[in-house]
Amino acid sequence: MDTDRVIQLLEEIRALQRQQVDAQQQALRNQEDAIRAQQEAMARGRRLQTALGVVIAVVLVMVLVLLRYVIQRYS
Repeated sequence: MDTDRVIQLLEEIRALQRQQVDAQQQALRNQEDAIRAQQEAMARGRRLQTALGVVIAVVLVMVLVLLRYVIQRYS
């Protein structure tokens, strides 16, 4: 093989390797973004679950208080 051809092939291989590294880095960044978005969604879910639990507890207490009142009033 001609030396110039070998150099050209090696340069092409190096360029392809750089493209591969760039693609892997982009894939890694995308994965990091996806993980961050998933963590944020889980945090929102936990906050919503906590708020919903508080609302349910308040409603339950109100129902029990009203039930006690009705039982005492009409017994």
